[in-house]
Amino acid sequence: MSPLLRFAVLFLASLAVVRAQPATPVAPPYVPKQSDRPMPVDGDEPGFRPLFDGRTLDGWSGDPVYWRVEDGAIVGEITPATVVRSNTFLIWQGGEPADFELKLEYRITAQGNSGINYRSVSVPDPVTPANAFALRGYQFDLDGRNRYTGNNYEEKGRLFLAERGQITRVTGERPPVIVATTPGGASGGREGWNEVHLIARGSTLIHVLNGAVMCIVFDDDAKHRPERGKIGVQVHTGPPMKVEFRRIRLKTGPAP
Repeated sequence: MSPLLRFAVLFLASLAVVRAQPATPVAPPYVPKQSDRPMPVDGDEPGFRPLFDGRTLDGWSGDPVYWRVEDGAIVGEITPATVVRSNTFLIWQGGEPADFELKLEYRITAQGNSGINYRSVSVPDPVTPANAFALRGYQFDLDGRNRYTGNNYEEKGRLFLAERGQITRVTGERPPVIVATTPGGASGGREGWNEVHLIARGSTLIHVLNGAVMCIVFDDDAKHRPERGKIGVQVHTGPPMKVEFRRIRLKTGPAP
């Protein structure tokens, strides 16, 4: 048998095997019914992927004086011997997402001050020039005393865009205005582990904590709003403190 004929026989045989495989059943398309109501999701929706392997800081960059992995969590800690004069971040190196959802769990000591930065850029630090891990951008604020937890604070930028319990509009021509309030913002964080769900969709930014909406910002300040950027977690200036992060997951969407 010639090589060409042998190839033809093998090709036809492979087609027969493929055709013999049972077809994967296709779910019928969803058709809304009058009885349907919104319902909670069990676990994460499809599309989330982990950003932290639970063992190492692979894929992240920060000052090892302040950041380590312990018991399956990223730990940021300031001790009496390592008090900082400037905020410093552990920065994810895997991209600069625009539209996305970020989920994670955090735990913080009573004196702790921290945050989750997003759509951020690296900037020089005039107070501590050796700090290569300063960021400017939106922040999901966190602190142990619940003074700021859930706020949208633009680090090194436009500052307070929304406090907990507020739905605001930002124009850049005046201070942010309160459009409405959200009662879930009264709760803040709790002792132990807390669940963050952060949603950035175009110019709308939603901070959710333990299933309650902390704040929503409609950022109509096109001149100053960041469209995409880095993700990072923070240790803040102040007294000795410890903050932990675990189960960090990201779901990206199309750019606006």
